[in-house]
Amino acid sequence: MAKGRELKGRIKSVENTRKITRTMEMVATSKMKRAVDRVTAAKPYARALGDVIASLYNPELAERFPLLRQPEKVTRAALVLLTSNRGLAGAFNANLIKEARTTLAKLEGQGIAVELHVVGKKGLGYFRYIGRDVKVQRTDITDKPTAADAASLVDELMARFVAGDLDAVYVIGSKFNSVLSTPPTTERVLPVEPPATKGAQKDYLLYPSAEEILTELLPSYVRNAVYRALVETAAAEQAARRTAMKNATDNAGEMLTLLRRTYNRARQAQITQEIAEIVGGAAALQG
Repeated sequence: MAKGRELKGRIKSVENTRKITRTMEMVATSKMKRAVDRVTAAKPYARALGDVIASLYNPELAERFPLLRQPEKVTRAALVLLTSNRGLAGAFNANLIKEARTTLAKLEGQGIAVELHVVGKKGLGYFRYIGRDVKVQRTDITDKPTAADAASLVDELMARFVAGDLDAVYVIGSKFNSVLSTPPTTERVLPVEPPATKGAQKDYLLYPSAEEILTELLPSYVRNAVYRALVETAAAEQAARRTAMKNATDNAGEMLTLLRRTYNRARQAQITQEIAEIVGGAAALQG
């Protein structure tokens, strides 16, 4: 009955694993709901910022703002990669790292010197492993990012861009289209690309001047772009973990079915053998 005991042990192990993956699926579902709420809440503010900047923008005014400076040639750039601190999320982090490698190769192939800023233990671990220099390492940003987190990531980069130390800043994160669609994307946040106007220009009564308003709004626009990348990546992480844990739970269920069927067959064979031995022994005694 050694095989039967081994099968019972495996069945118990898979049952325990299924309990864990089912619990993680439920936790990820709950966290994903809150993360999606943050994504939804961030969109109206971003849309309003874009509308105001698009309405105020004109080429003459843009020459006075360094954040709108479009360099003739990009020679130095910063790449901010957003990954997670935890695994068990399927190919979520692997896809982001692949996007970062592709973007790095593309920029460096154009002769651009790229410095890498990595958020999350998973991305940091990979680039340490391949020996790539990482200028900024952040593992303190949780799956509940805040506006302060975004500011801490991009404020120094904005100052360096204004000073002419950088020509462009890119952010790599996941675009949260839906639970099943969270592709990795690369977005250029600096220099600021004025949002395209839709329809007729709105007639604003400005106070203070357009220049003073843009002085305040442009940094907020950049910070908001980074914040949206953070919250969408956090939502995509939970969606990926939920899917991965659901698949693991389903696979554990299928494995349990197979193991129980195998155990029942082995038990049935053993019982049949024992009956045959009893009958044979009885016949020998009577004979």
